[in-house]
Amino acid sequence: MDRFRLTTDWLNKRASLSPDTAALLVDGRSYSFSQLDGLVSRLCHFMRETNVDSGDHVGMLAPNSLAAVACVFALARIGAILVPLNTRLTPQELAWQIERSDCSVVLCASDLKEAAGLATRGYIPTLTLPHRASELEKVLAGYPTEFKTKATGDLASRQAIVFTSGTTGFPKGVMIRYANHYWSASGSAMRLGVHPDDRWLLCLPLYHVGGLSILFRSCLYGTAVVLHNGFSVEAVMNSLQTEAATLISLVPTMLSRLLQAGLTQAGAPSLRLILLGGAAASPQLLVESAAAGLPIAVTYGLTETTSQVATMEPERVVGKPGSAGKPLAFATISILDDEGHDIPHNIPGEIVVEGPMVMAGYYNDPAATSEKIVNGRLHTGDIGYLDDDGDLWVLDRRSDLIVSGGENVYPAELERVLREYPGVSQVCVVGLPHPDWGQQVTAIIVPHAPERFDEDDLLAFSRERLAGYKQPRAIYLVDQLPQTGSGKINRRAAAEALTRRLASE
Repeated sequence: MDRFRLTTDWLNKRASLSPDTAALLVDGRSYSFSQLDGLVSRLCHFMRETNVDSGDHVGMLAPNSLAAVACVFALARIGAILVPLNTRLTPQELAWQIERSDCSVVLCASDLKEAAGLATRGYIPTLTLPHRASELEKVLAGYPTEFKTKATGDLASRQAIVFTSGTTGFPKGVMIRYANHYWSASGSAMRLGVHPDDRWLLCLPLYHVGGLSILFRSCLYGTAVVLHNGFSVEAVMNSLQTEAATLISLVPTMLSRLLQAGLTQAGAPSLRLILLGGAAASPQLLVESAAAGLPIAVTYGLTETTSQVATMEPERVVGKPGSAGKPLAFATISILDDEGHDIPHNIPGEIVVEGPMVMAGYYNDPAATSEKIVNGRLHTGDIGYLDDDGDLWVLDRRSDLIVSGGENVYPAELERVLREYPGVSQVCVVGLPHPDWGQQVTAIIVPHAPERFDEDDLLAFSRERLAGYKQPRAIYLVDQLPQTGSGKINRRAAAEALTRRLASE
């Protein structure tokens, strides 16, 4: 009985309880929990041929696919630690994360084999898996469907190291425990409810905690995941119409495009909830969604809190557009001033989170961990307040953070690269409002020689070093940048000056 309660091989236990229940719909195929469990055991045997063992750190470079889902659960069964890698990163960026997280092997999709090879440079073995479900089944067909688990049975053990960016511009590896997933799933279920026929349409990438958490939640609930390889308006509209999805997680940009394409409740007959997060949703977007009959639950969360930590129910969203709602069960949200004292309601301060869904810390970065987690509480760096009803209002996402199309872009990281370009004297990266993406990555540059400055060459230089979504979409040349009293570039003042310039032009 104790082992049943404590095991971290949740898929195997779910398969024993609900063997014939649908677990995953992908590539036009449906897999029950029993079928997925057997496939995962086969993959475990396949991995053992590369000596993947308990405690190993294993990178996973793969788009949303049956292979990626199977890898997540197989590593849990083996007792290894997952390091999901962003498929949009350059080989140089991937190499940094692979080295930083101490990966001993990298699992990659067949179409990303070249990128994995460039990133590992032959020093770390790579294990290639087919992207299509039918091809993966053929590769694994000869392996046994039983595998003796090496899962520790300790919920405090690490499940993954998920990279997120920091304000210094260098990614940090967030250590996520099984307990974090468990309590996050429990809190979400108490707020959103769980229906036996739930199907969660997953189009968020599995290298983001928002996608990863859905896999574990659905496994714990005994409900199905409808997996898409990325977001496509046409594919999502079709799936909502024909595949009986009841839940879907979106960022505002995705929801806006679906509304523009004509999505209404009639086009999603089974849909009971859209979980909307990743960036602030405008009141206009929420009003348009309500007019279309779409049930929106606005949420606030971070990688460091294993996804959502506060959520506003659909019936309350229209009455309070802009609020993220109350904390989930087991989570406590406080608002603190600069001295670390609690602030009364309706006064802005730093959002601080406490609860069992908070990360274990940053991997191999005790200084950043001690700065973020103080007395067991996570200092998010985000600014917000709690109103008289106890609902959270988020005013600023880590002040400098740019959220463009649901992707986090930290200005300091891009600035660090652009400053390496020979023609750049000074640079400041800001996010300007954009109707589709929420924010547009914008670079304000003081060039050494304006008459010889080549924007196309700068962009080519940047694209070799950073992922596409981090690239500046607009570049403006200036004579000087505003500075703070300590001599640092004043990012907010630079953004305001550029906004005034654009308005006058």
